Amino acid sequence: MSDRAALLKGIRVWLVLFVVCLVLSGATAFPLVHELRWTDGALRALSVQEWLPGLTAWIDRVRDGLDAVDARYPFVLYGTDWLAFAHLVIAVAFYGPYRDPVRNIWVVEFGMIACAGIIPLALVCGPVRGIPFWWTLIDMSFGVFGVVPLYVVRKKIKRLESLGAPVAVAR
Repeated sequence: MSDRAALLKGIRVWLVLFVVCLVLSGATAFPLVHELRWTDGALRALSVQEWLPGLTAWIDRVRDGLDAVDARYPFVLYGTDWLAFAHLVIAVAFYGPYRDPVRNIWVVEFGMIACAGIIPLALVCGPVRGIPFWWTLIDMSFGVFGVVPLYVVRKKIKRLESLGAPVAVAR
C-alpha cells in the first residue's frame, strides 16, 4: 500500500470513528426521559448510591426535572430534539473530508474549534444552570476526547497534502 493510500485509509477510519461517536451522542438526546428512567433504575439495581451518592442524587434530580417537564411542558424537550438534530447535521459535514481530505480540511478544523468551545461553554453555563462541577468536567471531556481524533486526522491530512497531488498514470 502506498503512503498516500495508507494516509487516506487512516484519515477515513478516524473520521468514521468521530462521526459514529457524534451521531451516538446526538441520538441519545432524543429519548432523554426514558434514558434517565433506565439509568436511575440501573443505578439503583446495582446499589451505586452506596459508592457514589452524589451521582445517584444528581441522576434522581435530573430525572425528576425531566419527568416534570415531560408531564407539564413537553414542548421544552423539543430543544433537545434540535440538539440531537444538530449533532446529526454536523456529522454529515464530515463527509467532505472523508471524500476529499485536503480540500475539506476546514471541516476538521471547524470541528476542533467546536470541541475547544465546549470548555468555556461548560465552565460558564454549568454554574449558571446549577450543574455540579464534577458533571461540568464530564461535559468538558466531550471536547477533550472529541478533539483527539480530529487532531490525528488533521496531522494525517497535512502529511497527505505534503505528498502533493496524485500523479495520473498514463495507460
